[in-house]
Amino acid sequence: MTLLHVNAEGCLWRMRDPGGPDLAARLDRLPPGRPVPILIHGFRYAPSVPGRDPHETILSLAETLPDGDLPWPRHLGLTGGGPDLGIAFGWRGYGSFWHARAEARRAGLALAALVARIRAVSPGRRVTVLAHSLGARVVLSALPATTPGAIDRTVLLFPAILRSELEAALASRGAVATEIINVTSRENRLFDLVATFLASGGLDRPAGAGHAVRHAGWADVRLDCTEALAHLNLLGFAIGGPERRICHWSSYMRPGVFALYRALIAETEALPLDRLLPRIAAAPAPAADWVEPCGPAEFAVN
Repeated sequence: MTLLHVNAEGCLWRMRDPGGPDLAARLDRLPPGRPVPILIHGFRYAPSVPGRDPHETILSLAETLPDGDLPWPRHLGLTGGGPDLGIAFGWRGYGSFWHARAEARRAGLALAALVARIRAVSPGRRVTVLAHSLGARVVLSALPATTPGAIDRTVLLFPAILRSELEAALASRGAVATEIINVTSRENRLFDLVATFLASGGLDRPAGAGHAVRHAGWADVRLDCTEALAHLNLLGFAIGGPERRICHWSSYMRPGVFALYRALIAETEALPLDRLLPRIAAAPAPAADWVEPCGPAEFAVN
């Protein structure tokens, strides 16, 4: 596997190492049918910031990290051998929350340009995205600047986005043929509410769940729902339960989640959305406790 390191510089993208591997050459060597997953970090990371450079931490090929965090590529199975190609996408998510939000929007245009380049060099190649927290704003900002289906599928891990932002992105032409998997849990509720207040002054809501009614390619994966976890276990994805009631990182720290994410974005035969969620015969009563199943009509923030 080759992991290419790319940085957003304003609205443009650049290879982190200009003398490193060439994108076009790597795409030419990638076997037909292999997707190109793009990995996007969230808030508090930025290229070249000591200790917070994503290319040296969560988006690196390291086996372990000193602070107990998880390097995404290795846990996705991108370990340096085999035919895969992945892209670690760095952007300036460091500093104040408001500065990071502004940078995420600009980085979205850089992402759109990167996706267009991949599509131009390797027509028909599937492009997928895994993004955490404010990284979801990068993806949503890219969609209006892309052609329909340019991003085949994106997995949003506890996305720190507003309801109005999501609705605008879903209404854009670029989102028409894009599948969106929204990974949610009540572990993240406090972070969702704080991020929403900071971003809108309380005038908007978190993106939340339940958008399949307006976007045919939408699916919610609720990591705090025992029924959903049991269904995933039957599919071969044994995902651990919550370790804390409040956690913004469990969407990628939970045992077993990366096997699911690999099946969604990095395999030649991607896991179809219609197999991802359990079929619910009747709506159960609203969940009152942490471990109970989540009813389909229950309001939940990410």
